[in-house]
Amino acid sequence: MTTLEALIPSSWAPPHPGVLVLHRALRLAGQIAAGSLRGFVSAHADALGRARSLQEQLRKLMEIHGIQTSVEGVPPDGPSVVVCNHLSYLDPVIVGSLLPCAPIAKEELGGWPGFGSAARSFGVIFVRRGDPWSGARALLRAARVLRQGVSVLAFPEGTTTSGEVVLRFRWGVFGLARRLGVPVVPVRLDFEDTTLAWVGRQLFLPHYLRTAARPTSRVRVRFLDPMFPRPHDEPRLLAAHARQLIFRAR
Repeated sequence: MTTLEALIPSSWAPPHPGVLVLHRALRLAGQIAAGSLRGFVSAHADALGRARSLQEQLRKLMEIHGIQTSVEGVPPDGPSVVVCNHLSYLDPVIVGSLLPCAPIAKEELGGWPGFGSAARSFGVIFVRRGDPWSGARALLRAARVLRQGVSVLAFPEGTTTSGEVVLRFRWGVFGLARRLGVPVVPVRLDFEDTTLAWVGRQLFLPHYLRTAARPTSRVRVRFLDPMFPRPHDEPRLLAAHARQLIFRAR
């Protein structure tokens, strides 16, 4: 337990939203500091060790922010390409708390002080959107992770939506799944309160503060049946099929 967590016990539930935000912010700061140290240590572990350490950290973030999940279906227990609709910055935290994996995230997050280096130590794969070379490097890293027995978590829409629609999926990770012979596991996320979705031109900090002020936030997570790509399957058709499965799971 960090010093800040010791000062403010996790069982304490302040009634006022402003105090709740402060309480969670302090616990988050302590978690980031402790997580950064663990991340640097985990950088010397294998891919599965890093993924399990990341899962532990994300579970704590879920507890700090009062995020409760209702889970349907079974998370994969072997290396898989996990693809999910994208609603918010919370999505990789939610799914990553349920299974050890290496999330693919946008490069901008990798530049956040403290967060970026720690996330890389835990095995997060960063990609610069719109940059084919960055995308290719990310796929090579994802291939190494999968060969080491760890799932990769991707959000093929490339941006967030309210959940009413599922945007066209990018194909890269589907071609990777076909080439390596690993299953694709579609996942559907739905927030009980749709205002939790981070979409459009909303600024991160005001949205996060509103989210942190909520006593609890509930999300439904559905792990759908895995898809098993065949050698002759086209990645674009695999992507379209996964997208339809996730959309119809509403």
